Amino acid sequence: MSMNSIDSMKDGDRATGGPEQPRTEPARLPRQSLPGRAFAFVRNTWRGLTSMRTALVLLFLLALAAIPGALLPQRNLNEQKVEQYIANRPTLGPWMDRFELFDVFGSFWFTAVYVLLFISLVGCILPRCLDHYRALRTPPVRAPRNLTRLPHHHSGTAAQAPDEVVARVRKELRGWRTEVRPGGRDGELTLSAEKGYTRELGNLVFHLALVGLLVAIAVGKLFGYEGNVIVIANNGPGFCTTSPAVFDSFKAGNVNDGTGMTPICVRVKDFKADYLDNGQAEMFTSNIEYQSGADLQSDTWRSTRIQVNHPLRVAGDRIYLQGHGFAPTFTVTFPNGQTRTETLQWRPDDARTFLSSGVLRIDPPGGMYATDEERRKNQIAIEGLFAPTALFHGSLMTSSYPTMNDPAVAVDIYRGDTGLDTGKPQSLFALDPEQVKQGRLTKETRVNLRPGESASLANGTKVTFDGAQEFVNLQVSHDPAQQWVLVSAVTMMLGLLVSLLVKRRRIWIRVYPDETEAGTLGVRRSVVEMGGLARTDQAGWGGEFDRLRARLLDSRPDSADAKTTGE
Repeated sequence: MSMNSIDSMKDGDRATGGPEQPRTEPARLPRQSLPGRAFAFVRNTWRGLTSMRTALVLLFLLALAAIPGALLPQRNLNEQKVEQYIANRPTLGPWMDRFELFDVFGSFWFTAVYVLLFISLVGCILPRCLDHYRALRTPPVRAPRNLTRLPHHHSGTAAQAPDEVVARVRKELRGWRTEVRPGGRDGELTLSAEKGYTRELGNLVFHLALVGLLVAIAVGKLFGYEGNVIVIANNGPGFCTTSPAVFDSFKAGNVNDGTGMTPICVRVKDFKADYLDNGQAEMFTSNIEYQSGADLQSDTWRSTRIQVNHPLRVAGDRIYLQGHGFAPTFTVTFPNGQTRTETLQWRPDDARTFLSSGVLRIDPPGGMYATDEERRKNQIAIEGLFAPTALFHGSLMTSSYPTMNDPAVAVDIYRGDTGLDTGKPQSLFALDPEQVKQGRLTKETRVNLRPGESASLANGTKVTFDGAQEFVNLQVSHDPAQQWVLVSAVTMMLGLLVSLLVKRRRIWIRVYPDETEAGTLGVRRSVVEMGGLARTDQAGWGGEFDRLRARLLDSRPDSADAKTTGE
């Protein structure tokens, strides 16, 4: 067969599509199994959660989530104010309550951000700690091939052998991590030096202390408790932390049911408030007596003074002085001559003048009436306002100053069923309007009284205003991790300062024999190259490099041969 026929057969094959070569399809990756996909999803989620970017975002969200807790009333601080806030906003208020905006720091969404931030920080910090440990065990990096490309570099000669130059420089670099290696030329030596490892250590300490702070706060919330109680001053009846029932409000930790509290007994001897001329409070001071530990067995009372932000610390608890107010005293003389005297705190409605409102319910003495029904019909309720320094506009009363210079009350006196026997919870500061609306309570009179003045009712009952006592609001707080919160906060500040002030920097020195100068002058000379680099852009590194160069290399007698450049 000729060559032409062979060529024509090939052309025919190409024209008619002849026998085709089998095509190779791209290889398909085997489809990942369901467990493999689940593992990949978990791995990628973990990597995303433990990135520093995610930690910063969560930290920002935590700060953002705390804003409602600062702007809105919180139920654990003032439940009545929360209820009033919701009542004033009948549409929006219940929805805000559903999203736990009145209990921000105990809400599910705040806790979720808190836990995620904790996990993210731990996931970020642990690998960095391992990397830092490896870096501490790793010698400084080798010298770059061309030191003149570094931001700061220096070149010159020295009338010493390379090993002598390197030994002298290494001796001067105390506190630096150094490593000497042979170079590429004959007789060449390189020295790598690095300093500033404590910068990363300070950064890690800061983040570890932040984790410790989160843990300490969480432990305090889990195992702590907090109770508020109002105590009448001037040696009135005190209280003992035997049960949550002795507190006016009590909040236990998530794993604390209120039992096992530290036994402490407190009674208030006196109270003193210092005010500016405009009525603004300057300082609250109270002298108290307390018992704890062995004092309870020996019935020994210890005296101390507490002020705002200066609590009593005893037996792991803290007793804070949070506020004060006034408790009017009334004496009710019933028609048969029997008397009942009651003192009860009233709520300050004006923080500047301490104009206060409240209610007092007084039950007749036992045996005075034949039946309980008759006794309930003759209960006395006193509701109104108290002014420590009264100012009258006709019959209207207000207060002009927060100290008790001229006390007076403006009250409505009711007689009838106050609801004390129903078992229904009663407000300390207002009567049940249903009792009045249904006619079970009847208003007998409205009167303004100063201390010692009385008002008589139609059935012969006499109500006398005896004056007022001051009360203090004490908070008993137990936080087993409080000292660790302080330690963590201080450690965070120290770690932050170290990470901001310490600079990570490296220098390299290359020394090799100068054969040209040695042959000309007949002495052993070396070429010295020095380069420096800061791991982070820090102002002043150029000045530090010049000082290092002067200290390490300018002690040579031929320093005039040196050349230094920098960018």
